[in-house]
Amino acid sequence: MSNTLQVPSAVQGAPAPRAAGGPARKSLLTRSRPWLLLAPALAVLAVLMLWPLVRVFLFSLQDYGLREIVSGEPNWIGIANYGEIFTSPELYTVVLPNTVGFAVLAVAGTVALGTAVAVLMASLGLFWRTVVGSAIMIAWAMPAVTGTYVWIWIFDADRGIFNETLEALGLIDEPVNWFTNRYTFYAIVLLNVIHHGFPFVAITILAGLLGVPKEMLEAAEMDGAGAWRRFWRIIVPNLKQVFAVVIILSTIWDFKVFAQVYLMPGGSGSNREALNLGVWSYVESFGQNRYGFGSAIAVLLTLVLLAITVVYVRTMLKEEEL
Repeated sequence: MSNTLQVPSAVQGAPAPRAAGGPARKSLLTRSRPWLLLAPALAVLAVLMLWPLVRVFLFSLQDYGLREIVSGEPNWIGIANYGEIFTSPELYTVVLPNTVGFAVLAVAGTVALGTAVAVLMASLGLFWRTVVGSAIMIAWAMPAVTGTYVWIWIFDADRGIFNETLEALGLIDEPVNWFTNRYTFYAIVLLNVIHHGFPFVAITILAGLLGVPKEMLEAAEMDGAGAWRRFWRIIVPNLKQVFAVVIILSTIWDFKVFAQVYLMPGGSGSNREALNLGVWSYVESFGQNRYGFGSAIAVLLTLVLLAITVVYVRTMLKEEEL
């Protein structure tokens, strides 16, 4: 008789016992690890950004001015500031057209110029591509304040080279103050913003262009497709996500443009025809001491930018899924 202990088949096939809650606990730890790593940064952002946003929203619900600052007593008026904003004729005749119209033109001009420069750089050799890339990055590295004063000097009514050139060509008889007219004012701001923003678009699109398969472009060229057709039929579809990203980012930046408008002659509020949402909020807050009303304008601008940011984040997530 064999002394071997016979283990029942049911016991032989049974899985080895595992620690209670082991895999589930490990999975929970794995899922929470990124948030634990992000917790310090999120806490700093909450202190530096979230709390000020909450304070601005609370100010927007008050008639908050110098008297309230001195007394420290709030004067709650609910959504009256928002009602005043939406019933103000200035919002619809000046502020919104300036903000939205300028953003549309600035984004279109920035993306168009940036794309043209990117296509040019893609056709160059490595040496000249480096030279051109370094040259355009000077505009990107220039602070907005410095760039704005350069454009002010160019279009200055007394000593600006633009007026001097037009006079030398006989196109005008006397110097013109281009900053007093609403449209010429924003034309100068438009040149300033496009000049400052196109290098980012150019470098970003160039990175995408270098990833487009050359075989596709060569095959299309052999089939008789011209450069314009190759651009729209091959390059644009391949860079659809890249164009979406640069357009959305440019929209965010151009909607909240402030320094390029405020620093221009008349842009600080003396010329009410030049107001946009950002400058209007600043002028009402610190120029008129209506901090509650200015905060309400800032909240509306923040909501617009938040909506655009949501579109940007969704676009980035879709790009990662491809």
